Amino acid sequence: MKIPTMAEMAARGEKPEYLFWVGCAGSYDARAQKVVRAFCTLLQEAGLSFAILGEEESCTGDPARRAGNEFVFQMTALQNIEVLNGYGVTKIVTACPHCFNVLKNEYPDLGGQYELIHHTQLLQKLLDEGRLKVEGGAFKGKRLTYHDSCYLGRANGVYEAPRKVLAELETELIEMQRNRERGFCCGAGGAQMFKEEEAGEKRINTERADEALGTGAELIAVNCPFCLTMLEDGLKARDKQDEVMVYDLSELILKNKSS
Repeated sequence: MKIPTMAEMAARGEKPEYLFWVGCAGSYDARAQKVVRAFCTLLQEAGLSFAILGEEESCTGDPARRAGNEFVFQMTALQNIEVLNGYGVTKIVTACPHCFNVLKNEYPDLGGQYELIHHTQLLQKLLDEGRLKVEGGAFKGKRLTYHDSCYLGRANGVYEAPRKVLAELETELIEMQRNRERGFCCGAGGAQMFKEEEAGEKRINTERADEALGTGAELIAVNCPFCLTMLEDGLKARDKQDEVMVYDLSELILKNKSS
């Protein structure tokens, strides 16, 4: 895919409307890379002006702060802020709620003031404006459940945008018992993604996967690369990975368009 970097656009005297913050998962995790490619394809179809930092992007520092290493967080964040402010970045879109939350709510304390939008919010905006159209019926009538990620939902109150995007697919949305403000974690938050879980009777991701399976849904929609990994693993633990598929919202839209 031909996606310009901020450095390339700056060299041409141009500035994109949005910086797309790819994030560590979108950069290095093979499954999350598919989500990033799907989202960028949709942005290009909509004619949106965006760019990435490329090799100038580093981790936001969110996992370090969640794990208790404040020094590493602040050092990383200040380096990122210097790069972002150097390019005069004002609007940032990201497909990771963890990046979204830390850039939106915690970078301002260190001098990073940006307008943040999550990719599900931007997709809804493009659909509302008619710049992105959902055609075909790949998922029409299929039973689908949606998992509210902690950092997009309870931390930032974004519940309706993803559901409005899903409504465009004409699926049958079946909510899990714990949803919206009462949503349940996938098990990866608070840097748990990068450590062994504590001893207990049941893994968090297996608990959430069981809730999703309990709805009878054929598809599980997510908005976060961490949730994607955890729920896929939860389904594997129940040997249901071939019966129920987990997709990011951008993948669902793209698959529907190409059907």
